[in-house]
Amino acid sequence: MHCTPSDALSLSFPVTLKILLLSDTHSYLDEGILAHVADADEVWHAGDVGDASVLDTLESLKPVRGVFGNIDDAAMRKRLPLNAEWVCEGVQVFMTHIGGYPGRYTARVRKHLDTVEPKPDLYICGHSHILRVMPDRKRGLLHMNPGACGRHGFHKIRTMLRFVVEEGRILRPEAIELGLRGR
Repeated sequence: MHCTPSDALSLSFPVTLKILLLSDTHSYLDEGILAHVADADEVWHAGDVGDASVLDTLESLKPVRGVFGNIDDAAMRKRLPLNAEWVCEGVQVFMTHIGGYPGRYTARVRKHLDTVEPKPDLYICGHSHILRVMPDRKRGLLHMNPGACGRHGFHKIRTMLRFVVEEGRILRPEAIELGLRGR
């Protein structure tokens, strides 16, 4: 029997997106970073990209969402926004480079989080070079900072985050350590 669309079973499966979250590349990419890019469905960059070749390389491999950081030049600031907001599989995302973390937000980010509609479920920033994943119970959101995966800065270990987004949920957040900053 030949199956046609009208008599075929309609099955729906949840869409699961594998996200690689990185920040503070400061013009640096290596094979360790790129191996994780290959396993992701999307790459999100929380600023301080540095040289445009970093963004070009990432965009040649996967869809990229990002924001500019304080070290990024005028050309990068034309390519990337200060803030990015989007919905990913039912999760409302807000990303900026400098913003702080729950209990210690910058005034700009605190005002945004308190007034924006719809409210974000996930708030992402970079800049501190310190990996953090923590809830903001007051605002009902999850905060993520992937640390820094570049070689420039005061961090000792280069880090990124990966996680899955599915049906409005953020699942299996995992810290990725890429080794010492100087190596």
